[in-house]
Amino acid sequence: MEELLTRVAAAAGIDEALARKAIGIILAFLQKEGPATEIGQLMAALPGAQALADAEGGAKGGMLGAIGGLMGGGGVMALGGQLMSAGLSMGQIQSVSKEMFTVGREKAGEDAMGAIVGAIPGLGQF
Repeated sequence: MEELLTRVAAAAGIDEALARKAIGIILAFLQKEGPATEIGQLMAALPGAQALADAEGGAKGGMLGAIGGLMGGGGVMALGGQLMSAGLSMGQIQSVSKEMFTVGREKAGEDAMGAIVGAIPGLGQF
């Protein structure tokens, strides 16, 4: 997990505390929205991932998350709202997501990450 935190923080130009929060928000979202088998593979490949997801699982998405909720139950729009509420810009969200999925591919494998991205509408935009 420390490698993931360091890489995400460096890629997005943020501190490790914000990287930790962003990763937790994304992992909690993936657990809620993604395919169980592949999410399980990802979580197992990233020691400490479950604790981060649990810590951020109750986070709210602020105004953007509420708008996303009105437009169809949340999904990726709500995820973006949560990450913006945490203090990330859209560019930082893209950097965090890109690096996180790169590490996910390295640790859990291309098949697992491809299935996760493919199963969640709109996730590829991040």
